[in-house]
Amino acid sequence: MVKELVIISGKGGTGKTSLTASFAAISENKVLADTDVDAPDLHLILSPRVRHEEEFRGGHKAIIDKEKCIECGKCRDLCRFGAISEDFVIDEIECEGCGVCVHFCPVEAISFPQRICGKWFISDTRFGPMVHAQLGIAEENSGLLATLVRNQAKIVAQENGLELILTDGPPGIGCPVIATVAGASAAMIVTEPTISGKHDLERVYGLTRHFQIPALVCINKFDLNEYMTEEIEKFCRSQKIPLVGKIPFDPKITKAIVNGKAIVEYPDEAVSKSIVEIWHNTYNFLRSIQ
Repeated sequence: MVKELVIISGKGGTGKTSLTASFAAISENKVLADTDVDAPDLHLILSPRVRHEEEFRGGHKAIIDKEKCIECGKCRDLCRFGAISEDFVIDEIECEGCGVCVHFCPVEAISFPQRICGKWFISDTRFGPMVHAQLGIAEENSGLLATLVRNQAKIVAQENGLELILTDGPPGIGCPVIATVAGASAAMIVTEPTISGKHDLERVYGLTRHFQIPALVCINKFDLNEYMTEEIEKFCRSQKIPLVGKIPFDPKITKAIVNGKAIVEYPDEAVSKSIVEIWHNTYNFLRSIQ
């Protein structure tokens, strides 16, 4: 059975993508996935070579056929978003795709086509296959696209006999995070030793608990605030969440990212050794899950 580890955080910038890239370098028999479709960045480290590309269609936008339109004004009166102008042209940005105007148009002058919202890809990286995507600017349906990426990653894993999916998830607790977490084997929550970091950890852990997904915690830059690190450790103990490791602050991680590398590709660094240990703890936890 293919297992999926999703790596998430309560906010952006905690280091989850750097950790995912390092896990990708260490682990074997896996496929990689990036479900942060609004702002993907795993590709910046892994430099994927695209071998399959498809358009992503999601949601609808209304279009008025001026030749059929009798300008009765019913659509404009019913539109709650003010998306229809005085000359009966629909503003694509204002239109929420609810379809009310389509349903009530007396002469069926409004079409409702599905929109191209972005693209998704299957690529090759130096660490194995990767499924990723890019949502278009100001487009919606990020949860639907995140689900598509996960499903395609499962297909790639099954076709190639791979036992693990490593998913770099989006930050926060919104729709794309829900689409990423639901049904996963386990969730690694990356946090940092700040008041907001602890607060965001509590929120995202509540999400994993709601969906009954086993959670692990990793504290990044733990040595910058030892008091808050202790507070996070207390929270993990109180909730019985496995703390699989702590990563020290090291500017060399940033230098590795600038060079398009995962920090564990520099194996002699102390921070690399701590991440390797975290991976071993995480992998043992995954093996224990039935």
